[in-house]
Amino acid sequence: MHRTPSYILLFIVMALLQIFLFNNLAISTFFCPLVYLTFLVLLPLESTPILMLGLGLLMGIVMDATMGIAGINTIATLPVAFLRPNIIRLLSARDDMRDDGLPSPERMGKQLFWSYVVVMILLHHTLFFSLEALSWYHLPRTLLRILLSSAGTLLIIGFTERLFTLKLSSSSQML
Repeated sequence: MHRTPSYILLFIVMALLQIFLFNNLAISTFFCPLVYLTFLVLLPLESTPILMLGLGLLMGIVMDATMGIAGINTIATLPVAFLRPNIIRLLSARDDMRDDGLPSPERMGKQLFWSYVVVMILLHHTLFFSLEALSWYHLPRTLLRILLSSAGTLLIIGFTERLFTLKLSSSSQML
């Protein structure tokens, strides 16, 4: 519970970055990083499923309301929040990650952490861009959007994870 203010701040920062920066970034129609997913990726590993679904729903609703997209963010975010514990369980054979619960390369191991992040991003982006296209006719374009946007989101999550875990580790040393 001592990290709750940090996670509230992460929620607000990721939502504001998505709304005011990345939604207005006009680099290409194929590059649309969805950085709000960072919030769900960096939640503690011991988060209860109902909390994950609630926070995923909240983030999806906030993004849908601000982006003017009728439910696509929510529909793409909820399965990611629901499947997160299963993704971690499938990728990991270890149960010792639940001590501290902070997903990071140091806690989970670099390969496991980045595999987890890539699976989460690809699942979310596949759902999001498939629902946005609503057609198999645009499959090559949709696949390109998924890949380029996923790469951009992965870079931003990597940067945010580094900042967020440094902040948390320095604040826990102060206590």
